[in-house]
Formats: sequence, C-alpha cells, structure tokens
Amino acid sequence: MKALLIVAHGSRRAASNDEVRELTARIRNLAGERFGQVDCAFLELAEPSIPDGIECCVRNGADEVVVLPYFLSAGRHVISDIPGEVEGKQQEYPDVNIHIVPYLGSAETIPELMLQLAS
Repeated sequence: MKALLIVAHGSRRAASNDEVRELTARIRNLAGERFGQVDCAFLELAEPSIPDGIECCVRNGADEVVVLPYFLSAGRHVISDIPGEVEGKQQEYPDVNIHIVPYLGSAETIPELMLQLAS
C-alpha cells in the first residue's frame, strides 16, 4: 500500500495545525485510490511528529511512504531537518520505501496559483 504523509512545520496556534489537517482531509478525498492512506505530520509544535506519522503508515500496511513537505522554500527544515527525521525511520524499516518528494514551493504551478489568488 502506498501512503502519502504531508509534513508541515507545526504551530503553537491550534487553528493553524487544524488547517493542515483539513487540507489533508481534502487531499485524501481527491486522491481516490492513488494512496491507501493520506495523513499529515508536523516537524515541531504539533502532533503527530514525522516519525510517528511514518510509523502509523507502516503499521497500517504501507510498503511505500511518500513524504511531501508542505513548505514554500528550501530552508533548513526542507534541506536537513525533514530528511533527518525520515532517515531514522528508513533505517528502522529498510524494507519500506520511504522517500521525500519536492516541497510545495518548488511546484511549477505555484506562480500561476499566486496570480489566480491575486486576481
């Protein structure tokens, strides 16, 4: 089973974390059968953590976990912190393909989306 784990920073503001959870639910509904599981996790300040999110996917039968960073730029979190969190779980589960896809801000469609929002 292929799982999608959307990784956000996390916030002290509960409503911000709830926004990520709501977005995740919308993605889950849109994904159809592309993913057997779609969940979110947080780098800090909210639960579940990235390792806990990956653990949940594996325990639910995922043999592939796609980690999608919900970040707009390639700062320290995208370049080192998230890969560090993922690496530990990959070592724990060598038979599970756990991989990070490009962060949201790198998507070619972002400029068009921003123009749509500004119109």
